[in-house]
Amino acid sequence: MATTSASIPTADGARLVKRLCAHWGHKFQVESGEGHGRIAFDAHTQVRLDASDAALEAVIDAADPARAAQLQPVVAEHLNRMARGEVLAVAWSAIA
Repeated sequence: MATTSASIPTADGARLVKRLCAHWGHKFQVESGEGHGRIAFDAHTQVRLDASDAALEAVIDAADPARAAQLQPVVAEHLNRMARGEVLAVAWSAIA
């Protein structure tokens, strides 16, 4: 299992979680609640999202490092689309 995370500074984290989960809910299995979300791309790959007042925490869990690396720009691009004008600083770090 490979896990990467990003702490993304934003005051709109809860709104981003809600919008991204709604967007991907048509294609993937999604669970969402107040400021929290989980998007399952397949049985071995998911994105977890947790919003606070100042940041959005995004975590990718994947079967291997290559799959995690493949999803990083996809998740970042979709979050930036959902941000509508706000440019998000998304920097991924591997979790050991």
